[in-house]
Amino acid sequence: MPSLETFRPDKGRVVTRSDVPSRYKWDLTAICRNADEWQAAYRELDASIDVFRQFQGTLKQGAGRLLDAFRAMDAMGALSYRVWYFASLQYDEDQRNNEHNARRQQVQILFARQQQASSWFNPELLQIPLEAIRRWMDENADFAVYRFAIESLFHEQEHVLDEDGERLLSFAGRFNSVPHDSYAALTTADMKFPSITLAGGEETVLTYGQYRALLETNRNQEDRARAYGAFHGAYAANQNTYASLYNGVLQRDWFHARARGYASTLDAALHGNNIPTSVVENLIEVTRQGVEPLRRYHRLRRRVLGLEQYKLFDVFVPLVEHDVQYSYDDVGDWIIESVAPLGREYQQHVRTAFEGGWIDVYENAGKRSGAYSAPVYGSHPYMLLNYNETLDAVFTLAHEMGHSIHTMLSHQAQPFVYAGYTIFVAEVPSTLSEALFLDFMLERAKTREERAVLLQHAIDSITSTFYTQVMFADFELKAHRLVEQDQPVTADVLNGVYAQLLRDYYGDVIDEEELSRVTWSRIPHFFSTPYYVYQYATCFASTARLMQDLRSADSATRADGVDRYLSLLRAGGSDYPMALLSRAGVDLSQPDTVHAVAQELDMLVGRLEGELGSV
Repeated sequence: MPSLETFRPDKGRVVTRSDVPSRYKWDLTAICRNADEWQAAYRELDASIDVFRQFQGTLKQGAGRLLDAFRAMDAMGALSYRVWYFASLQYDEDQRNNEHNARRQQVQILFARQQQASSWFNPELLQIPLEAIRRWMDENADFAVYRFAIESLFHEQEHVLDEDGERLLSFAGRFNSVPHDSYAALTTADMKFPSITLAGGEETVLTYGQYRALLETNRNQEDRARAYGAFHGAYAANQNTYASLYNGVLQRDWFHARARGYASTLDAALHGNNIPTSVVENLIEVTRQGVEPLRRYHRLRRRVLGLEQYKLFDVFVPLVEHDVQYSYDDVGDWIIESVAPLGREYQQHVRTAFEGGWIDVYENAGKRSGAYSAPVYGSHPYMLLNYNETLDAVFTLAHEMGHSIHTMLSHQAQPFVYAGYTIFVAEVPSTLSEALFLDFMLERAKTREERAVLLQHAIDSITSTFYTQVMFADFELKAHRLVEQDQPVTADVLNGVYAQLLRDYYGDVIDEEELSRVTWSRIPHFFSTPYYVYQYATCFASTARLMQDLRSADSATRADGVDRYLSLLRAGGSDYPMALLSRAGVDLSQPDTVHAVAQELDMLVGRLEGELGSV
């Protein structure tokens, strides 16, 4: 990256956006050159919604009419990206800006009208016999592009009820979000965050952020224990309410599964992506068989930290003190270099991302928190960061870069209808980008402390993104099967299930304490998006399998692995995720794919043991 004007914000001071040099801010002119051009795009989208209504009732006329409708819908969708992201990204630059907020809300209102105006399309399409549509596609090469989109829609149709049944289920839709909305109110709006006094005498209010920060930075075990007890005590005090809300989630999922003729709630959750239930069951079973590296890591932590009692509140504190700041300008060059195994063309894409106005780097007053990659179709991806020169921020940049190059390659290779991709695949390139960056950083690390910090970062990523998420998926599956088998669901029952899972995964390396049984109640995914978290783990397993080939000593194996991986990125959403991964050499139905994560963790823990020695 060219070193033009180096900028490093002062620690502890939030700068204004005008203070940040332009090379550290994204350039939205690739979406719209200005507000006038955006307004013109908005009016064009508005008009296209009315035009699309003219196709209603005409799809049965033949291949030509249906193809025109698909193309009109794609054009409307592509324009939606420009209209939404220009407004949304501007708003995220400074969320205090009412003009940008109004523009964003204006788009949301238009989108609601767009959804209403196109809601007829799928039901009308499904009224046409599939064999007739297949014949049209066989006879028309342009129309055949939509084959997978149409086949997958009819795949969903297997569990669609008749008109009366769908109407009845639609009434239940109003209640679907009640358990999650109630949980959100209880844990946010009505949560009374506890305060504790630390060993040094200072008082701390345990918000979610402050609680996690304390566990990650405070080296006094008594302080961590006090924080853990106070924070989870608030959940324990309401455990019966949480259990009742979660029972509502379980009963709702079982109601919908049975109403639509699914064999189980898991089958209902996976059917849309054509994923066999054996994938989740295999993931859980093989992970349970491969917990020894996880336990080995925590035995090492216990020894290095010198703790007589080692509990859940001790698993986040760093093993080595290594306060290093990483300049963004340096890190950009490192990330470009780290992806060299994927070829020069891929490296050039990453260089373009850094130099082409894709990235909004630093925090400024009013800017949205966190990080993301925005898939702006018809332009290029944009990355929002709040870069603070920590190691976590460095890996976040590598992570979002993986998402962005995936998006760019998918958009380049696929027609609009397949330009997006499912979460089941989405986290593969982001975690693989982190893995490549870790390899690069470990190779260039010069001190034992730096290597140890990098290894712990990689290990903690595996334990949190893979093992913890599999344990959560294990809990969800067991809980849902309680209602499927007409078993009671109470706080005692759920606490018992979770306590046994902690024993199954951690064995005796973590000392039990009563509050750990209740910690399932603080996982929002259980209440908001059931059967979602397993996908973090399957993506991680897929990455581990792909990295075996990319790290191979055999050049032919490496080259083949790169070709298959880049083909996966270019495939977008053109097939079911299991089929796409299979073509990339990843079979999640096979135990060896999942076992690759345990092998990776065992290798990393062995290296960390070597770095820490007799410490």
